[in-house]
Amino acid sequence: MKSRPPQGAQIYCMGVCGTGMGALAGLLQSSGYRVRGSDEGMYPPMSDKLREWGVETIAGFAAENLKPHPDLIVVGNVIRENNPEAVYMRENGIPHLSMAQAVAEFAIRDRKSLVVAGTHGKTTTTALTMHLLRSAKRDPSFFVGGALKGYAESFHDGTGTHFVIEGDEYDTAYFDKGPKFLHYKPQTTLISSLEFDHADIFTSIEDIENAFAALIETTHPAGTLVLWAGAERALRLADALAAERQVFIFDTQRAERTNIYFERYGFGEKGMSFVVNVCGKTYPQMRVPLWGEHNARNVLAAIALTLDADLSAEELTQGFASFAGIRRRLDRIGSPGGIHVVDDFAHHPTAVKLTIGAARQRWPNQKIWCVFEPRSATTRRNVFQDAFSDALMLADKITVASHERLAEIPAAERFDPLAVVKSLNRQGRQAFFDPDPQTIIARIKAEAKEGDVILICSNGSFGGLHQDLLKALDKDQ
Repeated sequence: MKSRPPQGAQIYCMGVCGTGMGALAGLLQSSGYRVRGSDEGMYPPMSDKLREWGVETIAGFAAENLKPHPDLIVVGNVIRENNPEAVYMRENGIPHLSMAQAVAEFAIRDRKSLVVAGTHGKTTTTALTMHLLRSAKRDPSFFVGGALKGYAESFHDGTGTHFVIEGDEYDTAYFDKGPKFLHYKPQTTLISSLEFDHADIFTSIEDIENAFAALIETTHPAGTLVLWAGAERALRLADALAAERQVFIFDTQRAERTNIYFERYGFGEKGMSFVVNVCGKTYPQMRVPLWGEHNARNVLAAIALTLDADLSAEELTQGFASFAGIRRRLDRIGSPGGIHVVDDFAHHPTAVKLTIGAARQRWPNQKIWCVFEPRSATTRRNVFQDAFSDALMLADKITVASHERLAEIPAAERFDPLAVVKSLNRQGRQAFFDPDPQTIIARIKAEAKEGDVILICSNGSFGGLHQDLLKALDKDQ
């Protein structure tokens, strides 16, 4: 794009009700643009937020929606080449950008971009990093791919020098099949972990590595790389490609290459307490209301990402203590009759395993149920079927559901919920195949006891299971 449209120009967002696109629409509207957009499904909470922000929305895609022509179109990655709006846009030469390009152009601009990437931990680490800077009055701009507790919005156009953004390796748009994070002008890049994921667009772990290699090379030549010591593939890439970039390596324990590590840490009822060593300097004990080994690493990553802001020990202590968390991350949404219903976005076997472990740390003496929905493009395939059996073993009771889009996957490649359940049963676990929300609710109503923790792992709405379960359990009291 030769130049940004002036404030007051009309920007049209295709796929406006998605989490990222909706947030971008809100940011653009708050920046003085006239924003409207379309999507196939207009569902809360994003539909409500768009209305609150003053973004005009249209249900369904049609060429007529683009008349009169907007000044610019932002195309979400859910839009396909044959979408009627995309066809009309190309035929009429309407200027357009991908969502990732628009974020770089309208939001990041010339700010110092802190790109939070990796297979796991992106949303929590992004939120922690921006909250530390906000708490210390640095007023960073940010763009977080999740709903933040304690914040009205998941985006902010600040006055500070930093822009904190979650860097996704998923492809950008139908006309740009490269990863989104390559557009984010990284000056500091975190790679929290590097595992196989997104089986619908990546064919191997080597494909994933190539994407992250490109991210390292895209990072400013005088910039910074932040890496988890356990991400061996990422370390190998950095050794080969870091060049003049500064490298910080973190881990929960001191090791040969770690610059940032815990001298001690532990978990209790109110979260994690820890003493951190940063490049040879020991900080006083701090606390944060998070649980799980993965969140311990997220804490270290956030510290590393804020090093150039020179936050004091007091500022870090206050920032961690006041962090309210993220919705859908070990998020207790209700406890009807003393049964804790907990929502988590986990949908990769590593994430599910770590989340169950975190639940055990938070509720150490209670029975943990895990209800898992194979919904994502990867989990609907059998590439991780054995790994899910191993991860779910950590729960006391397991329910594996089906998903309406399982049938889209060829039978030979399809995730088999019943096979996972049988594998768990053979290993002595109480596991059940309950294909739909109502069957799941019936089982939990019949068998759950006061004090039990119902951990629901899904990256979607799970057919309304969460709220329906709360209502069903409440009716029994």
